[in-house]
Amino acid sequence: MGDNFYFLKRHLVYLVIGLAMMFYIMEMRIDTLKKCSKPVVIISIIMLILVLIPHVGRETAGARRWFRLGFVNFQPSEFAKIAVIFYTADVMSRKRGIAKSFLYGYLPPIIVLGLVVGLILLEPDLGTAMAIAAIAFILLFASGVRITHILYSILASLPVLYLLLFSVPYRRKRMLVFLHPWADKRGTGFQIIQSFVALGSGGLLGVGLGQSKQKLFYLPASHTDFIFSIIGEELGFAGASAVVILFILFVWQGMKVVFKSEGRFERLLSLGIVSLIALEAIINIGVTVGALPTKGLPLPFISYGGSALIFHLAAIGLLLNVAKICEVYR
Repeated sequence: MGDNFYFLKRHLVYLVIGLAMMFYIMEMRIDTLKKCSKPVVIISIIMLILVLIPHVGRETAGARRWFRLGFVNFQPSEFAKIAVIFYTADVMSRKRGIAKSFLYGYLPPIIVLGLVVGLILLEPDLGTAMAIAAIAFILLFASGVRITHILYSILASLPVLYLLLFSVPYRRKRMLVFLHPWADKRGTGFQIIQSFVALGSGGLLGVGLGQSKQKLFYLPASHTDFIFSIIGEELGFAGASAVVILFILFVWQGMKVVFKSEGRFERLLSLGIVSLIALEAIINIGVTVGALPTKGLPLPFISYGGSALIFHLAAIGLLLNVAKICEVYR
């Protein structure tokens, strides 16, 4: 590429697009947004189907997850995260009296969730599929469905999850290397060990902004999934802690919106968005420090990736829309 600012320039372009979407969505009427939930999830499912078609979806490293749109790689699964939250919040807000019914309250959103998760697993992208399922179950629980329905669904999915984790060689290696990365330090354990090196090199205040050595082809995915390791190296424990504190503050303010929302749809929608950002941040940071196996989820707003940044900012637009309605920040 020959450009030291290649990723920064592209990230700034995505940032501008995302901010434009955020401000536009923030100013829309919530009733208008609510009417879009079914079309949004239908469009999401169609895109998830199209991306699996050879020569339509772009394949990289054995995964078919992207559309090539000019200079942008569009990832439908990022859109699917928002679509599932949007749809589940809308459907369950209409089922207040029958939420505990399996047939009429629980089954419809589970069918849509199963379809979306199944298509994402075909890409394959287990991390995103599991994250979407977790957020959907949080919303279903908050909407008042029977906890036994959720527990039965989780129990029924455990054999499938076991097969997905241990029947595929590279996933099995990820699970085993998570437990003992030094057993294969030049192979599957290389990435997480280099992440430890980056975090350990930072000390208290870091080696200085832009002075990371690990990002110079030592740590794979240093600008995407393992960006937190580079933050720890360049800005030290202080900088990494500041990032964690910012996410905690976001969750705190987001939950204020959730609890002050009067409408059922607004409450579930804002809860879904806060859960999405919190879950992705916890998993991403957990992976970089060796507390969780590698999942391939971005660090919201920070990891390089156009689709993720744009749709995370669009989600913030929805949250700010709800906040404006309930006057949290007035």
